[in-house]
Amino acid sequence: MTAYLATFCGGMLIGLSAVILMMANGRVAGVSGIAGRLLQGVQTATGAAFVIGLFVGPVLFRLLAGAWPVVELVTPWPLVVAGGLLVGYGSRMGSGCTSGHGVVGLARLSRRSMAAVASFMAAAVATVYLMGLFA
Repeated sequence: MTAYLATFCGGMLIGLSAVILMMANGRVAGVSGIAGRLLQGVQTATGAAFVIGLFVGPVLFRLLAGAWPVVELVTPWPLVVAGGLLVGYGSRMGSGCTSGHGVVGLARLSRRSMAAVASFMAAAVATVYLMGLFA
């Protein structure tokens, strides 16, 4: 059970932050939308605090656990960058990202979010399968 404790706590904190953001300013906790508004200069202080929290989280983990979170990247950097750009483009096309649709949209039983998450998951499964063919 202790192997899953950090993951469990992280998930609980994501849910809690989504609820706090919704209660504080009535906005969905979609990271792509929040970051986009922040870059456009139309973000609220609550949204800015949400983005800052994304960077503070690993630092708090370091302070509490005594080590940085272990992240092992076996994919070449050009593929990581290309994947990130495609995800960003897709989140703009889909009017939201995995956090907005997956965390908040599904909890609100949004049909649009259900369709978006099904699309995300289908694309993820296909990508993992195709990458496995070329590995």
